Amino acid sequence: MHPAPSVIIFTTLSGLGFGLLAFLGLGLPDVTGWVAFVFFALAFGMAGGGLMASTFHLGRPERAWRALTQWRSSWLSREGIAAVLALAVMGLYALGAVFMGETWRLLGLLGTALSLATVFTTSMIYTQLKTIPRWNMKLTPAVFMSFSLAGGALLAGQTNLSIVLLLIAGAVQLAYWKQGDQALASSGTDIGTATGLGARGAVRAFEPPHTGSNYLLREFVHVVGRKHAQKLRVIAFALGFALPLILLLLPMEDVMVKHLFAAVAVLAHLAGVATSRWLFFAEAEHVVGLYYGKR
Repeated sequence: MHPAPSVIIFTTLSGLGFGLLAFLGLGLPDVTGWVAFVFFALAFGMAGGGLMASTFHLGRPERAWRALTQWRSSWLSREGIAAVLALAVMGLYALGAVFMGETWRLLGLLGTALSLATVFTTSMIYTQLKTIPRWNMKLTPAVFMSFSLAGGALLAGQTNLSIVLLLIAGAVQLAYWKQGDQALASSGTDIGTATGLGARGAVRAFEPPHTGSNYLLREFVHVVGRKHAQKLRVIAFALGFALPLILLLLPMEDVMVKHLFAAVAVLAHLAGVATSRWLFFAEAEHVVGLYYGKR
């Protein structure tokens, strides 16, 4: 699929923001006052900023609120409802922590559950699409959840937990790439089934259905060169997981240096996740591409 910048920003920032909110709801770190204000400002900024970015991919952004009414059948609607509830509950929790010095644990636990539910519903928007085999598999929610938790732990300053979660997220990413590369071939869909001519024998594309471009080609067909994709995967894995792990595992006595390395680890992870998200969309083979002879 064509990787729209707004969707990449949305999936990257919102996942990290809600991941941080989930840890703050658990009291990790257990902060109040101005320190809590900084953590919550960062979390709300990333989560809210990501959600706002997602509306720019809509044809009529001003109508985005109407998606909330379709919760019975739409994962997009469920995501919107979960996000609103999570931000509202964590907003109340933040008020108590920042201005009253109180951390209401039950409210925090509810906020954590809603924050993680938001990330899960986001992942299901893509997982449910049978027309994109690379997304339509159980590892897609695992990627979103593991990335959110690993990034949230990093932002929350939970070093030991971050190491474990980064290892898990890195393993999930590798497994996703391996299974995803075989997804289209394993789906049983090919140019024969796409054109309905498979029963007559081997089918190959002679000419495209039309000479000009159209919406389907612009939005759903984006071909990435294998060598280009492999290089980006190395960059995504190195920045998103390997480098942060190295920085966190290095023995450091100086507190300032330790904080500096932690900041670099966060920035590297952010860049790696953004690269991975670009690949997530760019490598997604929509089956409509078969009809146009693009796969």
